[in-house]
Amino acid sequence: MTYHFSNIGQALAGGSGIGELMDDLGQALANGGPDLKMLGGGQPAQITEINEIWRNRLAEISCNSVDSTRLLSIYDPPQGNPRFISAITNLLKDSFGWNLGEENIALTSGGQTAFFYLFNLLAGTMPDGQKKKILFPLVPEYIGYAAQGLDPEMFHALKPEIEEIGQHQFKYHIDFDRMKLGDDIAAICVSRPTNPTGNVLTDDEIKRLSDLAEENKIPLIIDNAYGAPFPGIIFTDVKPIWDEHIILTLSLSKLGLPGTRTGIVIGSPEIIRAVSSMTAIIGLSNPNTGPQVVLPIIENGEILSLSQNVIRPYYENKSKIAQQAARDIFQENFPWRMHLSEGALFLWLWFPGLSITSNELYKRLKAREVLVIPGHHFFFGCDEENWQHRHECIRVSFAMDERIVRDGLQIIAEEVIATLR
Repeated sequence: MTYHFSNIGQALAGGSGIGELMDDLGQALANGGPDLKMLGGGQPAQITEINEIWRNRLAEISCNSVDSTRLLSIYDPPQGNPRFISAITNLLKDSFGWNLGEENIALTSGGQTAFFYLFNLLAGTMPDGQKKKILFPLVPEYIGYAAQGLDPEMFHALKPEIEEIGQHQFKYHIDFDRMKLGDDIAAICVSRPTNPTGNVLTDDEIKRLSDLAEENKIPLIIDNAYGAPFPGIIFTDVKPIWDEHIILTLSLSKLGLPGTRTGIVIGSPEIIRAVSSMTAIIGLSNPNTGPQVVLPIIENGEILSLSQNVIRPYYENKSKIAQQAARDIFQENFPWRMHLSEGALFLWLWFPGLSITSNELYKRLKAREVLVIPGHHFFFGCDEENWQHRHECIRVSFAMDERIVRDGLQIIAEEVIATLR
């Protein structure tokens, strides 16, 4: 029997870069051999001190009939766990002076779900027939956004300026001169730090984006999955920001709880009511596990000190080790550059003049049990189809064991060298 899918069905069921990534992760973890180098996913590292907190908390919950009932046996409201929302509200008000209340916060089943809701809520075909778009002022951007638009051509992205630094580093910058906001732009969206590059937009850049959004009466969406105030995987000092026209998303995943699928949306009451309604329609309720596990360290504020004093230095050290490994292994054997590592879990590697595409390099590496992500997936919405740069980059995670990262980088070097022969 042949099934005929709707336009939406074809969009969601037709495959995607994020689907390929997650399938690779799942298959590799299930079937991979002892030599597998899993450098492709966004899986957070196993931090002993953080894992101990989760284990202790689960033990507390299992011994408490009220908490265990809340964890397993009841539905939370579509907006999310009321006590958790109250705790997040108080934490952000007390720590940063933000003028928000519980009506400004909703939970979702992970950050990925939050962006599916937000993009399709704000952009696409409007009631008057106009087509609205989400503007990404800087690509490459997060692979998980790319296939989320239910309307074709929902996303518009701008080619960045590239600053080459020294012999082997570089950094992307927003080209504000090219940034024109027509009436077809529904929202501006950035991640901070940026997945895949580890780029961190400065406070000044964020202010310029915020001012542009406010002037044009559209929201600025900031994906804070890796950033400040938590989980704090950000290696530069930045100021967390929120205002009525800003939609800020947080997540528990990179704290070390990706399996709980807990996203946090901070926005205007109108946005929060809409997100809550979408949760009720699409998923009825959100998972209870994340809010129940994390609640005590939200209420006592410990989440901020853990982010600053445990999680940030752990990943910053791993980044430095991985960067040095790349320098030691790559040397001057071929043209290469590495984006400044300012946050997140990844090295973004650029091989100028690569004679094969990054997708072909990905396939060669996969055959040698090294999983990375080819760069072209991260340049969605960009009109520069013939821009060679988008086919010369790969994303490499440094969250794994140091030996695995080093061995993976060695094989990457071997395969790049092989393309020169």
